[in-house]
Amino acid sequence: MGNVPVLKSTEVISILRKLGFAEVRQCGSHIQFRHADGRGITVPLHKGRDIAPVLLRKIAQDIKLPAEEFLERVWKFNFPVSRA
Repeated sequence: MGNVPVLKSTEVISILRKLGFAEVRQCGSHIQFRHADGRGITVPLHKGRDIAPVLLRKIAQDIKLPAEEFLERVWKFNFPVSRA
């Protein structure tokens, strides 16, 4: 997985919602999401800061979705992403 984009937190949250994840709670600047099948993920929501490619890979791993498939969703939802 060579070309991983840098995304804003709001873009990652939007992708997770489209994948069926629902916000269950927020603690400070971190939002926790849960899927109906039990998968869960915490996403940082820091204004002015991006989600680094390493964290994006970790988010894909935590939601048990191959990183390549997660990135296909990014391209599918047509987010204007900057390349790292």
